[in-house]
Amino acid sequence: MSTQHTNFIKGRLHQAIRRAWSAPAASISAVMLTGALISSPVMAQQAGSIKGKVATEAASVSISGVTVTASSDEMPKPRTVQTKEDGSYVLPALKPGTYTLTFTSADGSVRQMTVDVLLDQTASVDVAFDAAPIDSTEIIQIIGARISREGDSSLSNSLGKDVMDRVPSGQDYRELLAIIPGVQYSEYNVLGPSAGGSGRDNSFTFDGADVSMPMYGNLSGSPSTHDVAYVSIDRGGAKAIGFNRAGGISVNTLSKSGTNDFHASIEYRIEPKSLTSDKDELAGSEATSKRDRSWITTSVSGALIEDELFFYGSFYSPDTTQSSNETAYGATKDKETNRDEYFGKLTWAPTEDLLLNLSYRNVDKNTVGDSVGAKSTDSSSAGSTEDTELFIFDGSYLINDDTVLSFQYSSFQFDLSGRPDNLLPNVIPTVGESIDLTKLEQLGAFLVPELQATVGYDNIAAQTLIDTYGYMSNGVRTGGGGVGVDASISDQNYQRQSFEVKLDHEFEFGNTFHNLHVGFQWKDSSEELVRYSNGWGNLSYKGGTTVDNLEGGTPTPIYYQASVYTNSLVTGSNMEVTPLISSSVNYNFEVNDTIEHGDFTYNIGFMLSNDILYGQGLKNNSTTVSGYEAAPGHKYKMYELDFLDMIQPRLGVTWAYNGDDTVFANFASYNPDTTSLARAASWDRNNQSTQTVYFDKNGDYITHAAGGASSGKLFQDNLKARRTDEITIGMTKYLSNELFLRTHVRQRTALHAWEDVPNDARLYGEYGPFGGVPKDIADKGLYIENLAAYREQLGGGSSYVIAELDGSENTYYEWSIEGDYTADNIYLNVSYVWSNYFGNYDQDITSADSDGNLFVGSSNLGDGKGRMLWDGKYGKLHGNKPHVLKALGYYTTDWNANIGFNFVFQSGDVWEAWDGGKYGYSNSTIRYAEPAGSRRESSHWQLDLNYAQSFDLSDDLVLKFRADVYNIFDRQTGYSYEPVVSSSTFGEARNLINPRRVQLSVNVSF
Repeated sequence: MSTQHTNFIKGRLHQAIRRAWSAPAASISAVMLTGALISSPVMAQQAGSIKGKVATEAASVSISGVTVTASSDEMPKPRTVQTKEDGSYVLPALKPGTYTLTFTSADGSVRQMTVDVLLDQTASVDVAFDAAPIDSTEIIQIIGARISREGDSSLSNSLGKDVMDRVPSGQDYRELLAIIPGVQYSEYNVLGPSAGGSGRDNSFTFDGADVSMPMYGNLSGSPSTHDVAYVSIDRGGAKAIGFNRAGGISVNTLSKSGTNDFHASIEYRIEPKSLTSDKDELAGSEATSKRDRSWITTSVSGALIEDELFFYGSFYSPDTTQSSNETAYGATKDKETNRDEYFGKLTWAPTEDLLLNLSYRNVDKNTVGDSVGAKSTDSSSAGSTEDTELFIFDGSYLINDDTVLSFQYSSFQFDLSGRPDNLLPNVIPTVGESIDLTKLEQLGAFLVPELQATVGYDNIAAQTLIDTYGYMSNGVRTGGGGVGVDASISDQNYQRQSFEVKLDHEFEFGNTFHNLHVGFQWKDSSEELVRYSNGWGNLSYKGGTTVDNLEGGTPTPIYYQASVYTNSLVTGSNMEVTPLISSSVNYNFEVNDTIEHGDFTYNIGFMLSNDILYGQGLKNNSTTVSGYEAAPGHKYKMYELDFLDMIQPRLGVTWAYNGDDTVFANFASYNPDTTSLARAASWDRNNQSTQTVYFDKNGDYITHAAGGASSGKLFQDNLKARRTDEITIGMTKYLSNELFLRTHVRQRTALHAWEDVPNDARLYGEYGPFGGVPKDIADKGLYIENLAAYREQLGGGSSYVIAELDGSENTYYEWSIEGDYTADNIYLNVSYVWSNYFGNYDQDITSADSDGNLFVGSSNLGDGKGRMLWDGKYGKLHGNKPHVLKALGYYTTDWNANIGFNFVFQSGDVWEAWDGGKYGYSNSTIRYAEPAGSRRESSHWQLDLNYAQSFDLSDDLVLKFRADVYNIFDRQTGYSYEPVVSSSTFGEARNLINPRRVQLSVNVSF
């Protein structure tokens, strides 16, 4: 095995100690080894390290000047250091992998062993030499595989490539979360799982580069896993290392690299619908049982310059075909998704002290036939395209044995386009022109009329349209359907550039050892948004009803109406558009000192952050009452939180009370940086519009009018930064060399949520089923006193403002226990988490379907009566699943096969009844009729299994067959229950866990 966990290493090293001490002194030296994890990762992101001490046989006299060399296939050149006066050594900035450690003393004695280094972890290896030199080399092989850290004040786990390859996990980044201990299982496609906070406050990185969607925090463009060699995850207790501001979980991955040896592989994998269980039918749900999937994966790696320059490249192409559905108009096209993903990486070590990595990933994904209405023609289908580019350049330089300088630059581009499968590039809506009534299905999305009893409504002309465009029902043409094409195009281009530099320095001060870390990060994130209509957008028949003629004021019969939409800056009579650009800049500065003193390790650190939001549409003007003047298309600074607004302390202590077992405690404060306000409050949102164009009976232009538009928003003064505080207390215990336990309790509290709210919301008084505005909040009055004057001077803007929601607070309690067991050919990890997540601010439930890219800070929370925090919002929050039990592992057989499994049991999520009628609105609106989380969905459990059989065709050529069975007992548990009281399906599940499905693959590698 090539990937081992340090806890198991420690157990195996203990065995080696006993064997060494029991052997005859003349034939074998006494070797004293310890494998552990210190309480701080040496570098944070993309690296690990090895440290330890060299002493005499009795461990009473340290040996200085011993040469310690670490070599690995993963590193082009080995790393070498000398032990200090006290015999200690540190090998920092190592690429995770299996290392051979060689200790050479001044008298020529040599000790050699292997040890694994995992991502974001430090392995500790102490060795004792005989007093007299020997001629032989002592080699101790330590094998095993583990995924949890030893005693540590952070709640971290790490997986190596062997673990990921041997258990059923999946092909996309987000599917890795299914096998992470302590993290809830989720089949959401966009929203991340809850693990101590909102699913929108998670952080996801690839090779240390942030790949979360800017402004939303979700992992919409999910990288594949075939290139992933290591994964680490922090659930809490973060240190001031790695710029971790996540209010939820923080996930990092490290990609594969080349070696001196040439390797190549090709794999073909299928998931046929014939091997997928029938999925229970739900209205609007996707029929997984009608889906065929296939994957082609290839990779090649080797050395361009031996022992200096390595390369790795891969190609990944998954395809999905969903069988066609029937609509009122007949059969529709199959839903097809095609994706091509290319990845290339260079690893260069021009010297032993300098290591550089350069990588580029490109993903092109195209989906057609994704959406067709039940009463629409196949031509109206819509799909999407996704184009992702990720460029990363990073490196580390060992200035000396004690000091390491590292850096990273990354550029992330994610272009997302939702668009009709049938575009009308030659149909350009021009105000003042007529439309051709003989080609309505070629102009946009035409809604076929139905006959009406309204006085003045022209049913004769309506019947002609029904006869032409209606669908057949019981042999009769019927209105109410839709023909033509999908009406709108949405292009959202996200960009993020980031640069960070870090310095790590180890030193002794008195009788303490220090690992001092200093880091600075700059991150610039932006969105370019263009939304516009396909052709004339939505077309409808009005039947001769009247509207006021805008020019003369005389009522005019209207027969046809077009709604032409743009969500961008509109210029000119023909509604030309330019993008709405929103951005944010983050500066993060961190200092962390890990102090070792006797049996105690202390972590003392802090982060300082500075966030600046930029909008579009205003310009600074100190002479106006608002301090701005309107300036369409102009970039302006919307709001800033400076360094003193976001001081995030990170404090921890670990006591190794018997050398092996530990007790630890930690306090950490986070200021999450995920926010959609740069876009949602941008002043040029005032220029979004729907142009409603009217036509007469012949299709000739009559007039047009501007429709509804969104509005820019101003900020309340002196907002406090959103913050999450966390306290963790825990311990670790070795019950045997093979069995290791970790348990902890923690509390998280989230405060100071920001939202857009009506400026006069505190003055609503008494209303609704929960009593209305509490007096202490009502006494505060308006959020912005002079808002009316500001809006008048700026010529518009919203009556909503960005404010801190009064009394917002979420709390999370957790108790967890986790165990690892490893024998020669068995690995098992079992974890159980009890938790309670409650409060009054649930940003994960802000639409009818929470699994989407929803605004953070500008959702429907706080949008008028029935949506304020005092309107039943206090209770159990989304992600409140009190019990989560997970187990995973594998068994390696004597016949070159592997059997793996992954099991999960968890409580159902919470929900509550919605009834807008209790507040005077439509019954179907999202307004709570009972306290949040009053009801609970059904609990869920499932078991995934896999079997892999390898055949060695030659010394270098390996053939492997593999079968993965997901949800083997076909537990199609319902989730996302219908909460609208007036709905006929109230209380029924709207989604089901995916059914049993089988994946088969064949792989050839050499």
